[in-house]
Amino acid sequence: MGRGRDYLGSYRLIRMIRAGQTSQVWEAVNDTTREKVAIKSLVPEQRRNKQEIRNLQHEHTVAHGIDHENIVSIHHVDISGNIPYVVLDFVHGKNLKLMIRNEFETITYQLPQLIIPMAISLGHLHKAGWVHCDVKPDNYMIDSELGVILIDFAIARKIRTGLGRLVGSIGKNVQGTLSYMAPEQIRGKALDGRTDIYGLGCSIYEMLTGKPPFTGATPEELLNKHIKAQVPHVEASNKNVTGDFGDLLRQLMAKKPADRPGTMESVVERMKRVRVYNVFPKPPAGKDAANTTDEIE
Repeated sequence: MGRGRDYLGSYRLIRMIRAGQTSQVWEAVNDTTREKVAIKSLVPEQRRNKQEIRNLQHEHTVAHGIDHENIVSIHHVDISGNIPYVVLDFVHGKNLKLMIRNEFETITYQLPQLIIPMAISLGHLHKAGWVHCDVKPDNYMIDSELGVILIDFAIARKIRTGLGRLVGSIGKNVQGTLSYMAPEQIRGKALDGRTDIYGLGCSIYEMLTGKPPFTGATPEELLNKHIKAQVPHVEASNKNVTGDFGDLLRQLMAKKPADRPGTMESVVERMKRVRVYNVFPKPPAGKDAANTTDEIE
């Protein structure tokens, strides 16, 4: 690792934040600028995996130069050494998936303040010409001020225009996370912003119920439910959710892209007008109820 086991290039590694099957994320400091950053590097078993190396390069291509408060910035990629890595903003926050798992009452209480910036981040990405393709709670970070940060662009795709939008991904591996994949993504069809709208709907459903909208005993069963099964009523699992918001979620998760809202901007406008809860949840212990409203501002 660069100048020693505690270095990666000019970055001094402080602690591992999280580890996955293909990569690790470290808190690090640039010894030259003293700037705190995050380093995403490939795990030892993947460091010669050409596809994973391409994914790192691709993340940099997608997010480098995007300047938005709800999207993590990626500053630098280095694949020349033994350990391929990218350098990105260090986010002082918690992973939304872990918060759903460990702090569910907090998430349901904060949800009206979170879902609009979640949608806004994706809308900005779409304006930059990209579909995220892996929208899920795991790919959002929440900071102490309820700031929302969208992360992980490894499988993002360019939004196609003209005749290109009619061509899908036949012959390529279908990528995504099974519990959040839109039907057109599963089928290898051409994708656009409405694919991310589907993933956002699945994510919000999980924030309200603690589980994704569809589960299956096998991957095939799960994917088939995304394609054919009726979208579940979130109100049945969380009786405090209004019927209007349940209707909105079902539109976000409509099987046909044409039946979903056309843009993320229209999703944001709908969210601003629709009440989430019949009765706003009580704040969890230690949470300040001041300045909280049962409608999205």
